[in-house]
Amino acid sequence: MYRRNFLLLVALMSLATGAAAFAASDEATALVQRTSERMLSTLQARRAEVDRNPALIYGMIDSILAPHFDFERITQGALGQHWREATADQKRQLVNGFKQVLVRTYARSLLSYSGQEIRYLPVKPGSKANTVTVSTEVRDRGAAPIPVDYRMYNGGGGWKVYDVVINNASLVGNYRSSFDTEIRQKGIDGLISKLGDMNSKGQG
Repeated sequence: MYRRNFLLLVALMSLATGAAAFAASDEATALVQRTSERMLSTLQARRAEVDRNPALIYGMIDSILAPHFDFERITQGALGQHWREATADQKRQLVNGFKQVLVRTYARSLLSYSGQEIRYLPVKPGSKANTVTVSTEVRDRGAAPIPVDYRMYNGGGGWKVYDVVINNASLVGNYRSSFDTEIRQKGIDGLISKLGDMNSKGQG
């Protein structure tokens, strides 16, 4: 339940419709807004098609949202010390499997979006060079604002997301615990198999 709710908020974040004024140097926040507006406008334009064939949304996410996430770095963070134990082929399978889990969960949330408001807050510098945190609040009627932050880095090829944090709970940290348990019980191949099962059953 926590994981579904967490990714739902990520989806809502990516569909922010509120206007915001950005400084010219605020490239990370500007990227989040541009991606958000493109995602929502594309969904609105193709809503009838998607209603008839929901699987179309995967291609939309893959082309619009996914390029701005570093799924290898996200997967590496979720595996922690176990990442060093994996072979190159295992790493490739882990990244692909985990990406599919996140995209499928996001897609379900995206299809149920109901217009929650997103407020953008000032960008905060990260703990390492070339990193920032794009801070936002998810606002719904009758509920307290929920903080949702993007942790982003720029390695020279543009800003990319490497973690998402809600109420001080990290996406990477949340999966690290369950991944660690799975690997300790069944090894890295066991986790690869688990991710495959989750994707075949449409789980997140």
